[in-house]
Amino acid sequence: MNAFTPDVTFDLAEAPLRELNAALHAATGDSNARRWRVLNPNGRHALAAGVDAPLTIEVEGHVGYYCAGMNQHAHIIVHGNAGVGVAENMMSGFVHVRGDASQAAGATAHGGLLLIDGNASARCGISMKGVDIIVKGSVGHMSAFMGQAGSLIVFGEAGEALGDSLYEAKLFVRGAVKSLGADCVEKEMRDAHKALIAEKLAAAGISGVDIGDFKRYGSARRLYNFHIDNVDAY
Repeated sequence: MNAFTPDVTFDLAEAPLRELNAALHAATGDSNARRWRVLNPNGRHALAAGVDAPLTIEVEGHVGYYCAGMNQHAHIIVHGNAGVGVAENMMSGFVHVRGDASQAAGATAHGGLLLIDGNASARCGISMKGVDIIVKGSVGHMSAFMGQAGSLIVFGEAGEALGDSLYEAKLFVRGAVKSLGADCVEKEMRDAHKALIAEKLAAAGISGVDIGDFKRYGSARRLYNFHIDNVDAY
């Protein structure tokens, strides 16, 4: 158990998840119950989904699908692994997975910061729309597929088809990339990009990382532009 001192402790071995989520949805920024600890999650799905208040929620254990989905404002820490779609469609706030994450972590998320201490499986950041995702381990195949905006920073390696059909999301990988997806290319790492990585790592409380080890990947911008020479193909 960590040293976090909660205002509210909710034990899912004694009360249903629906009751927890209802209480979190009812909380506001003016509430005296700002710090929550959740015990015995035991892989339950949609835990702390749809929170819309500046709460701090610490989950002591593993969670199932869509934990912290649609998050706005809240600071949610999972002391364990997360199932499919953690922080899916997040708008703002901070979600921290202290273990590994399954597929589609941060999918379609519009904002906020998702930090994963372990590895993330396939399609991490799929269709990301402004979220910043930091993975201290590696990511699986098709990560950042159709990524539109935001950044994906990977300390480890990336699987096949990284950035397939990428729009303008910014990808930075320190380790090997198995293959790049359609229209994704390696790009020059400039000072502005190093500064961006440093800014995102600082926001996640990470220091002591050699930013010079990262490589930058982005869209070649060949797929989503109209070319008059190819008009017969449309």
